[in-house]
Amino acid sequence: MKRLVFGTLSLLMLASAYAPAISAGELSSVRHSETRVQLAQNTNLIASGTFVTTEQDHPTKGTARIVLENNRRVLVFDSGFTTAEGPDVQVVLYRGTSVPVNLEASRYVTLAALQSFEGTQRYVLPNDLDLDDFSAVAIWCRAFNVTFGYATLIE
Repeated sequence: MKRLVFGTLSLLMLASAYAPAISAGELSSVRHSETRVQLAQNTNLIASGTFVTTEQDHPTKGTARIVLENNRRVLVFDSGFTTAEGPDVQVVLYRGTSVPVNLEASRYVTLAALQSFEGTQRYVLPNDLDLDDFSAVAIWCRAFNVTFGYATLIE
């Protein structure tokens, strides 16, 4: 019996000596991941897409998502979003999957002025907006009628 107890204790001590320790930074990372999972569980993804550049002098990249948060539809650009600077740049929803450089007024609806040329952004969508009418989100310069880039939204 002593051998069994001694053997078990020896095995436990040996295993604990080789077990990786979790640093404070790793623990923080784990907690941050858990928070993201909890946020994701409270958010329903409606559609998403990756930005492509339309007009080569105005590169645009990043990801756009439309999510349902607390009974509100929100357009979210990720932290990797970037676009060229310009005057009177707008965020628009477009009636089509491929957005041309120059827009016709009947083909889009303006959501808001672009908040920033880079980084995470959020735009609350109007309740009366029928998303079935739109297939893409675009970054558009109203002053020169030039689309910088767009993301086709896929459900």
